Amino acid sequence: MAASPTPKPTRNKLPAPPAINVPVNPAAAALSLGVRIPTFPPNSSGLAVAYSGGADSTALLLAAAAHWPGQVHAIHIHHGLQAAADDFVRVCEAVCAGINVPLHVVRVDASAATGESPEDAARKARYKALAAKALRLGVSGVLLGQHADDQVETLLLALSRGAGLPGLSGMGPQFEREGMQFYRPLLETSAAELRAWLVQQKIPFVDDPTNTDERYTRNMIRARLLPALDGAFPQFRETYARSARHAAQAHELLVEVAAEDLVKVGSPPAIKSLQALSKNRQANVLRYWLLGVHGATPSAAQLEQLLSQIAACTTRGHQIDIKVATGHVTRIGAVLGWR
Repeated sequence: MAASPTPKPTRNKLPAPPAINVPVNPAAAALSLGVRIPTFPPNSSGLAVAYSGGADSTALLLAAAAHWPGQVHAIHIHHGLQAAADDFVRVCEAVCAGINVPLHVVRVDASAATGESPEDAARKARYKALAAKALRLGVSGVLLGQHADDQVETLLLALSRGAGLPGLSGMGPQFEREGMQFYRPLLETSAAELRAWLVQQKIPFVDDPTNTDERYTRNMIRARLLPALDGAFPQFRETYARSARHAAQAHELLVEVAAEDLVKVGSPPAIKSLQALSKNRQANVLRYWLLGVHGATPSAAQLEQLLSQIAACTTRGHQIDIKVATGHVTRIGAVLGWR
């Protein structure tokens, strides 16, 4: 990623926020509505906030510090990908000092491997580093500042890629990774509300210069599509969030059915037992088996080819050897195997 100009703390020099009267921190309102965070166990050190220094995580950090005084840590991931990164740290230090919250800066190597997108590499490195630091601190979970606009961008990206229900479910409010619980309490709060409140309160935050680089698809969606949606469908954030919840519920139901079907067909799956299911249920249970047991996600074309081979497998001599993700699904006697 190319070096970017040094950012300045956001005060009056940024473009004026939308004309929104936000007397109360919207992140605090979101927390008061009840993010599903369990009570801290006796040996817990509280919670951590993934604090980038941007508007969303700044508002969330301030809200969390007020909601759980003396029990909040800020973790800043220093990716080292641009010259402005050190300036982000300085703004984070100033804000944390002002609210008496300990700041932990973690430097990571987020360089992308050959064929890997810079965004994916940075995201993986960030979550791994956040979880590792949070575990060392002994906190119960990490709060993330992803908001309603991020959720819409995620859904639009999923639609553009022809994603299934897992992708159309968007970002969930809670998930576990690397042994740590993560929470997203702001998924129904707009970016404009967060920014407007911070500017009104004259609280500094940073704008990552790479967020305006439209070579990245998510930035292009943010710059071009969201304003158009806002003009045509002002309630699109709420309706998209509702659609994501519907997709998540449908996906959870399919997972339950797949778990029941895997008990019936066995693991590894028996070919004759698979053939007794409808094609859709075969596809569902095979996805579940491949992902849950082997960590493999088949493409639509790979799964369709596998289903065709299962349907044609009516003789002892019929062989199955189909590439799926990084391995192969094969026939081993009466069952399917993986290598």
